[in-house]
Amino acid sequence: MKRTSLVLLALMILSVISAHALTPTIKLVEQNGKPNLEEIVPDKFGSWALDPNQVVAVVNPVQEENIKRVYDQTLSRTYLRPDGYRIMLSIAYGADQRSGEALGVHYPEVCYPAQGFEVVSNSKGSVSTDHSNLPVRRLETKLGTQRKEPVTYWTTLGEYLTLGGLDRRLIELRYGLKGEIPDGLLFRVSSIDNDSPRAFDIHERFIKELLQQLPERSRVQLAGSGVQ
Repeated sequence: MKRTSLVLLALMILSVISAHALTPTIKLVEQNGKPNLEEIVPDKFGSWALDPNQVVAVVNPVQEENIKRVYDQTLSRTYLRPDGYRIMLSIAYGADQRSGEALGVHYPEVCYPAQGFEVVSNSKGSVSTDHSNLPVRRLETKLGTQRKEPVTYWTTLGEYLTLGGLDRRLIELRYGLKGEIPDGLLFRVSSIDNDSPRAFDIHERFIKELLQQLPERSRVQLAGSGVQ
């Protein structure tokens, strides 16, 4: 066999071995435990209480028929403030959040248009809490001419909070090099409101009041413990 052929064969074998060695096999959820969203998120906190009527339809992060296939847990609730203002909360959790996997999170800027909404604006922002400054993404969406729905969301990948893109890839690589498969979730709040600045301000207060109510473990499960 020619020297060149031997080198190519060796490289191919090394590539196969390296790919196998770097394939993550350890699921973080098996080490840290799976969050129970129904138990973590209280019915009442701060100035908010669960709306027993759920009169405002909550937009699911994926089409209904795919939810069980894509996510291990979902939570959709509507909360009511004493003055009648409503916040829709949606959380979707998956135990395997590797990119390209069926359980990869579905972002609102993709899922809202799939259900007939138009995304009018998409920007990054932050929510200041007692524990950290959370990077978030804010969308202005509308359905026809009658329903305007501002949206605030973030995602977690393992212990990190991320808004996707290269940042998410780097976090995934960090876990992959340790042989770990990260879990993660998408946390989204929205409201039907023609005044987007007001809505985003109320979203921030809602998030702050919720996270302030939670013990540390539950808070980390929903909002991570840091950023990349």
